[in-house]
Amino acid sequence: MQAIRPTGVENLLGEEELIVSKTDLKGRITYANDVFIRMAKYSWKELMGAPHSLIRHPDMPRAVFKLLWDTLQSKQEIFAYVVNLAKDGSHYWVFAHVTPTFDERGNIVGYHSNRRKPDPAQIERIKPIYKTLCTEEARHANAKEGMQASFEAMVGLLKQQGVGYDEFVLSL
Repeated sequence: MQAIRPTGVENLLGEEELIVSKTDLKGRITYANDVFIRMAKYSWKELMGAPHSLIRHPDMPRAVFKLLWDTLQSKQEIFAYVVNLAKDGSHYWVFAHVTPTFDERGNIVGYHSNRRKPDPAQIERIKPIYKTLCTEEARHANAKEGMQASFEAMVGLLKQQGVGYDEFVLSL
C-alpha cells in the first residue's frame, strides 16, 4: 500500500455528528458508521478488517497511542484529541472517547470509539504539544525508542503541571 501524503486540507466534522467505530483486540476495524466512512474517505469494504492505524496522521504522536493502548488494556476508558488522515490526504481533528468492550466474564473482547468535533481552541492548544512530542520521536533512530522518549516527555509535562492525563485533556 502506498503511503498517503498529507495535503494540509482540513475537513470539519459537523457539530452534531458522531464518528463510531469498533475494533477487535488487535485494533482491526469491525464496524464503522457512515460518518466515519465519509470523513476517512475509504469504502466500507476497505475499512473492514483494516487496522485502525490506517487513518493515523504523521503529526499524531505515537506516545498518545501508547497511552491509549496502555489505558484500554488496564480496562479503563480514555479521552484524547486525535488528528486523522483521510485516504485523499486531507485530515480531520476529533475528540475521541475510547472504551474497552467486555464479555460476560469481564474479559476485553474489543474496543469502541466515539469521536466528535472538538473545540477549535482546544486543538490550537494541543497542536504545539503534539509537535513537541513528534519532534522528540523523530530524534531517535528507531520508532520504539522514539515513542518511549516521547511518552516520557509527555509524562514529564503532566507531572510539571501537577495533573493526570484525563484532567489535562479535559482542561484544555
